[in-house]
Amino acid sequence: MLILDYLNPFWWLAVAILGYKLFALVDAATRPEDGYRAADKKTKGFWLAILGIAFGLDLLFGANFMTSFLTLGGLVAAIVYVVDVRPAIRALTNRGGGRGDQRNMGPYGPW
Repeated sequence: MLILDYLNPFWWLAVAILGYKLFALVDAATRPEDGYRAADKKTKGFWLAILGIAFGLDLLFGANFMTSFLTLGGLVAAIVYVVDVRPAIRALTNRGGGRGDQRNMGPYGPW
């Protein structure tokens, strides 16, 4: 029976959604509290609670009919965080992975 689950494309979709929510939750936890206030977004505690509840409900109940609206709502919250909140915080805290002011930096300084 477990092997048949791996062949089901909806199982893979559920795993991808769960992974996306986990990524959003871990990213929200690693961002500084000041970044949320500076970006004029909700507080860090708010996003951790929303994303944690969304991830936890999916982990506990899985994707069945009764929790499908909760799964969809949690996915929307994770998408809003990743698309709106995360870039705003990254831009203000200079954790852009080498982007922004670091774009034209060579090994010995700007070029």
